[in-house]
Amino acid sequence: MKLLQLTDIHLTKPGDTIAGREPNENFRKALHHATRHHQDAEAVVITGDLSDWGDREDYLRLKTEIAACPLPVHLCIGNHDERDIFLSVFPECADENGFVQSLVPLSEGTAILLDSWGANSHAGFYCAKRQAWLDAQLSRLSGPIYLFMHHNPVPTGVAPMDQIMLQDADAFGQIISRHKDKIRHLFHGHCHLPLTGSFHGIPFSAPRGTNHAGWPDFDNERNLSASDLPESYAVAFCGPHSVMVHMVEYGYEGQIRREGSPDYAEWDRLTMVR
Repeated sequence: MKLLQLTDIHLTKPGDTIAGREPNENFRKALHHATRHHQDAEAVVITGDLSDWGDREDYLRLKTEIAACPLPVHLCIGNHDERDIFLSVFPECADENGFVQSLVPLSEGTAILLDSWGANSHAGFYCAKRQAWLDAQLSRLSGPIYLFMHHNPVPTGVAPMDQIMLQDADAFGQIISRHKDKIRHLFHGHCHLPLTGSFHGIPFSAPRGTNHAGWPDFDNERNLSASDLPESYAVAFCGPHSVMVHMVEYGYEGQIRREGSPDYAEWDRLTMVR
C-alpha cells in the first residue's frame, strides 16, 4: 500500500511569493509530480498550513485544485490556517465536535487525520475533547492505523521550533501509547525539516514541504531558520510488517544519473560510471 504526504503548502494570493517561491505553483508541481509517478497511491494527505494567512480564497483555490486530482486527497489544518474559514469551504471535514478530524479507510487499515490547531498561536494543541475522540477511535478500530497531523509531538532540539510544537504532547502520548500495537506510523509537518524518530515507541516522520525549506540551526535560540533546499513531498510504502518513507525532492533541478547495476557481477572498475 502506498500513501503520499504533502505538507506546508502555504497557498497565497497568486503571484505572491514566500522565500522567493510561488506556493501555488509549487503545490501544483508537487501534485503533478506525485500523481504522475505514483498513480497507484491510495491516498494523498496534506498535513496542514494549507493557506499562509487563512484566507478563504486560498481554500477555494485548493478545492478546485484537488477536485482535478486523480487520487483522493485528504486534509489536515495547521497553525497558519483558520479553522472556521477552512470549514466554510470544506464543511465535510468536521467531526462531531467541529474539529477537522476524520477517518480514511485504506486497503490495509485506517488513516486518522488529527486537528492540532489552536487560536492565536503557532503552537499545537490537543484538548480534552480531541483526546477523547481519538481514544474512542483507537479503541474501536483494528490496526494497522496511520496517524496524520500538523504539529510535531517530539522536540526537535531547535529551540525556536520547540516553542511551537504540540503543547499537549504528554497527554497525546499517553493516549497513543495505550494503542501503540495498532499504530504503524505517525506523519507530521510544521517544521519544514526532514525528521524521523519515535514517540512512545511509535515511529514518526516528516518531509520538508512543498514550498520553502527550514534549516536545523541549533545555535539560533530566537528565530526560525530557512534555507534554499529543494521542495519535497513524502512517499510511504506500507507493508504488513514495515513502513518505508521517502522524501522526494521534486524541486531538485539537477541531473539524475543511472550509474550502475545492483548485480554484483556487473560491478567493474573499467566500465562503471563513477
